[in-house]
Amino acid sequence: MGSTQADWPAWMDFLRRQKIDGLAIWLLEAAAPLRIIAAQILYLGQPLASPRAGLQIHAIARLLEQGDEAQTFAAYLKGQQQ
Repeated sequence: MGSTQADWPAWMDFLRRQKIDGLAIWLLEAAAPLRIIAAQILYLGQPLASPRAGLQIHAIARLLEQGDEAQTFAAYLKGQQQ
């Protein structure tokens, strides 16, 4: 139940709509210790979410914990920026 690249377009669209894609790229690339803390916070909040949202939260937390996947997602976000 890890994050998959199939979720990435929806995540990117959400980040762009909220105008936080730049912040997300920074968090993914430069703030590795903050990524781990953010993942743990997401895990703590997961039980409070609906089942569908809980799955997305879990997937995002797993992405934040996995350095290689986080870097790949950051590169994907950068490639999609205009």
